[in-house]
Amino acid sequence: MRILHISDTHSFHGLLPMSRFEGIDVVIHSGDCSNYKDPYKNKVEVEDFIYWYSKVPVATKIYVAGNHDTSIDKRFISRENFTDNGIIYLENEGITIDGINFWGSPYTPSFNDWAFMKARHKLHSVWENIPDDTDVLITHGPPKGILDLSTDVKHNLEMCGCSALRKRVEKMDLKAMCFGHIHNSEGITNQGTARIGGRDTIYSNAACVFDGRFDKGLISYGNIIEI
Repeated sequence: MRILHISDTHSFHGLLPMSRFEGIDVVIHSGDCSNYKDPYKNKVEVEDFIYWYSKVPVATKIYVAGNHDTSIDKRFISRENFTDNGIIYLENEGITIDGINFWGSPYTPSFNDWAFMKARHKLHSVWENIPDDTDVLITHGPPKGILDLSTDVKHNLEMCGCSALRKRVEKMDLKAMCFGHIHNSEGITNQGTARIGGRDTIYSNAACVFDGRFDKGLISYGNIIEI
């Protein structure tokens, strides 16, 4: 199976060339198709994304929401808005495609007042529901220590991922894990793929814009994963 993983397009999805989807079996978008915090403005952005995504020439398209997708969190945009347009929407649930088990969740550790967030000490209650036989795990945010480097308010480097998620995935035999949320920023590269600790799992951060400089447009067209 050939997967194109994209994430954090923040309303710049129209800049992705259709040639990028050639030869792809499954497209995964792991959240933040939108940008506005105001859910009314956000709704317009997500509706535009859904229309565009529905036209992407790949038979199987998956969406997992992110912290910027406030209109989805507020249910101004429903599951049916996706499924009626041929898009699989996953929210703490899974689906099997051609014998490969996918499972997706939008939740990330709390940071300001955005969508689909939980306190770090409560996130284990989400991750414990991930089935053991999951092959491809899709979350908006990364596990701690994997393609998750950023700076804090004092400009010190920190790993922003979820430690409870890291503990869960280390007990699993995943083929791939797809996320975004933590973008590239000045002097820091998170976008790309990695294998950790000699394991076969492919970790993919497909954030497509540069942190704090969305005016640059897309800096990546996502990651292609073969499983």
